[in-house]
Amino acid sequence: MRYFAALALAFVAGCAQVPAGPDPVRLTFPEVQRFAGASPGPATRPNSEIALDFVDLAFRMESGRPLPVLTRFEGPITVRVAGSLRPENQRDLEALLRRLRNEARIDIRLTTRTDANIVIEALPNRTIQRVAPNAACFVVPRVQSWAELRAARGTPTLDWATLRQRDKAAIFLPSDVTAQEIRDCLHEELAQALGPLNDLYRLPDSVFNDDNMHAVLTGFDMLILRTYYAPELRSGLTEAQVAARLPSILARTNPRGQRPGGTIPSGTSRAWVEEITTALGNGASEPRRRQAAARAIAIGQSLGWTDTREGFANYAYGRLQIGNDATLSLGAFNAAGRAYAQTPATSIHAAHIALQLAAFTLISRDADATIALTTPAIESARRHENAALMALLMMFKAEALDLKGDTEAGMALRLDSLGWALYGLGDRDAVIERLNEIASLAPPAPPT
Repeated sequence: MRYFAALALAFVAGCAQVPAGPDPVRLTFPEVQRFAGASPGPATRPNSEIALDFVDLAFRMESGRPLPVLTRFEGPITVRVAGSLRPENQRDLEALLRRLRNEARIDIRLTTRTDANIVIEALPNRTIQRVAPNAACFVVPRVQSWAELRAARGTPTLDWATLRQRDKAAIFLPSDVTAQEIRDCLHEELAQALGPLNDLYRLPDSVFNDDNMHAVLTGFDMLILRTYYAPELRSGLTEAQVAARLPSILARTNPRGQRPGGTIPSGTSRAWVEEITTALGNGASEPRRRQAAARAIAIGQSLGWTDTREGFANYAYGRLQIGNDATLSLGAFNAAGRAYAQTPATSIHAAHIALQLAAFTLISRDADATIALTTPAIESARRHENAALMALLMMFKAEALDLKGDTEAGMALRLDSLGWALYGLGDRDAVIERLNEIASLAPPAPPT
């Protein structure tokens, strides 16, 4: 299940008022840009560590409930789209299936047959919210349509833990959100339909993490899925049986991971998860959400965490302090940045923090600092195929170039951002609104 990224891609501009000024420059919008669907890079951690992650992903649900056996599809897998996707998302789906065939070695194809193994159905977002208020999209077993889902609610039909093999599944995603949000749903929900049902906040390199930092399936994710469908495994194997086979499977599929090192991952306490869930959700007041994020930071500190969980708790707290206490917000973002700077595996996380910090540096009219923050972050967002993040970072850098007097380069970069912004942020009005928000951040130069 992909949750709403309640904190993602918002920044200090959210509390700025756009000042009156000269008539805006008319922008000629290009066609919507989209990525080719390449891999962000291979898995980088040792196989000994990845094996432990696999067991936790495959034999637990997000609630912590254990799964008795491994379940997967056996044989070729077919996917059908019920209704239609917008053209760019149809291409995204085809690119994703190519990656699954090439990287995860899964025999998976699109079909128009009504007996497809996996059905993808797009519905108005408000329809999905009536069933799953906190979910952007989700996947369920054994049903093939929204009508079947509604009929099966509250019954064991939808209980993944009762499966012994996967035969049918349905993915429900919104039809009326941005192209990037739909693509992100396709990646995460199709991966869960095929493999892990769990999400682990400790993972730095995976979409199987409710922090929503990764937009598309990573090399780690593809390795996990390839392992799921390794010939040495089959539906019905127990955790102990799978764990015994993982070392030889990973040695074959990921020889670069055959090296010493790695860490035994620490479990994520339910108390921390509950506080983060409250901080991210819409069901509590703003003060209660800020308190929850602060408690998550305190829990992590008491447990000695210095990994992605420390970074994410501070990121959440920083976001929730925007408009309330700018000093606390900046301090939290700096703490998150330090946590994410420890390893290249969290470069996309660091890019999210760079977006937040760029708002502060632009408000201070510090063009050099804004450029220093956004330049590497733009490349990280590009590599991880996050068009919304990349477009916003480009807009910030364009404003910084303007401050330095290089208005020609600033306008060129701003224009380059537009095609990506259409894909990641929505229609032209949404893009222009973001451009105006960012342009409003830098105060006028003091009179000389």
